[in-house]
Amino acid sequence: MKRELILNGNPLEDKIGFSRAVKVGPYISVGGTAPVGDDGETVGIGDPAAQTRRCLEIIKTALESAGSGLEDVVRTRIILTRIEDWEEVIKVRAEYFKKIKPVDTVMQVTRFINPDWLVEIEADAIIPSKSR
Repeated sequence: MKRELILNGNPLEDKIGFSRAVKVGPYISVGGTAPVGDDGETVGIGDPAAQTRRCLEIIKTALESAGSGLEDVVRTRIILTRIEDWEEVIKVRAEYFKKIKPVDTVMQVTRFINPDWLVEIEADAIIPSKSR
């Protein structure tokens, strides 16, 4: 199967060798997506809802670049530095996935590379055969 790298211009893509997403056949994996704006700065410092929305918009763009969309997502992983933010984060997730209903995992970590990040989100999608 063909392997397609989905890049978004993050300077770390070439520095450490990662892609925003990788598509192999009908499968797309979107890696840990942080709340970073187009200017490279953290969006919504101190605001888990704003950070979640930014992460999901980046994921949506990556999926679209791979010929997919949010409707093809089968799994999300929400990673938080403050587990008490989970309800606020899940409300935003529901804006994007309430009807799609992918499986989900919510977990807490000690911190991210950037201490201003409260959330990172991963997503996996499968493009139905009729759409490929």
